[in-house]
Amino acid sequence: MSLPADWLWIPVTIWAAFAQTLRNAAQRSLTDTLGTLGATLVRFLYGLPFAAFWLWLVHRFGGFALPTPNAVFAGWVVVGAVAQIIATALLLRVMAERNFALGVAYSKSEIIQVALFGLVFLGDPISTASAAAIACGTLGVLLLAPADKERPLRALVAGWTSRTALVGLGSGAAFALSAVGYRGAALALDGAPFLMAAAFTLLVAQCIQTCLLGGWLLVRDRAVIGRVFRAWRASLFAGFMGAAASAGWFTAMAIEPVAHVRTLGLVELVFSAIVSRRFFREKMTRREMVGMLLLVAGVVIITLRH
Repeated sequence: MSLPADWLWIPVTIWAAFAQTLRNAAQRSLTDTLGTLGATLVRFLYGLPFAAFWLWLVHRFGGFALPTPNAVFAGWVVVGAVAQIIATALLLRVMAERNFALGVAYSKSEIIQVALFGLVFLGDPISTASAAAIACGTLGVLLLAPADKERPLRALVAGWTSRTALVGLGSGAAFALSAVGYRGAALALDGAPFLMAAAFTLLVAQCIQTCLLGGWLLVRDRAVIGRVFRAWRASLFAGFMGAAASAGWFTAMAIEPVAHVRTLGLVELVFSAIVSRRFFREKMTRREMVGMLLLVAGVVIITLRH
C-alpha cells in the first residue's frame, strides 16, 4: 500500500537524515588519510555525477525546462557554495578533534543562528519562543565543549573561548549562510519549478565547489588530489550519499513546510549518536548528552515557532 502524498515527506525526510549521517561518517573516516580539505573535496567532486543525474531525472521525467541563470543567481550560488565549503571543513575538524556525534550536533546550531542573523542583518524581531530557543541552544553548546571540565560553573561563563565550541559554532554559522545563499539562488530563477530550481542550483554549486577547492589543493597541496582519486571507493560512497541526502531534503520540502521537515530531520542526531558509538567507538559523557538534548530543544522551538 502506497503512502498518501501528505505523508510521503516523512519517510523521505528520514531517508535524507540517514543518508546525510552516512555521508558524514564516510567523510569522517577519510579525514585521517586525506586531511580536512581532501575529505571536504570528496563530498563535492564525487557528488557531481549524482547531482547531474538527479537534474536529468527532474528534467526528463518531470517535464521541466532547464532554467536560464542570471547575475543574481550567480551571486547567491557563489555565496552558498563557498559558505558550504567552509562549513563542511569546520564540521570535519570538530569531528576529528572531539567526536562524530558532537560535530553533527554543533552543525544543528545553524537553525538557531539564522534567528540571530535575521536580527543583526535584517532587523527581524526575536520572539519569546526564539529567545528561549537561543538560551537552550547556548547552554547546550557550553555543556558540549566546556573550557574547564573540572569547574562546570566556570565553564558556563568561559565556554565560548573553547576552540571546539568556536569551530563548531563557526560550522553552524557557515551552514546557515549557505542555506540563505542557496535559497536566494533558487528564488532568482524566476518561473522555475521548485524541484528544477533546487536540482539546477545543486549541480551549479557543486561544480563551483569542485573547481574552487580542487584548484586550491592543486596549487597548494597536489599530493592530496592523488590521494582523493586513490580513495575512490569510499569517496564514491560519500559522494552518492551526499547527493542522495540533498535530493531527499529538497523533495521533502517540496511536499511539506520547511519547518516540519527540519524538525523531523533532527532524527539525524539519533543516527549520528549510533554511528559514533558503533563504528567510531566514541562515548559521550552525561554532560555532553544533556548539552545535546538542550541544543535539540532549542532547534525544535526555533523551527516550530513559525
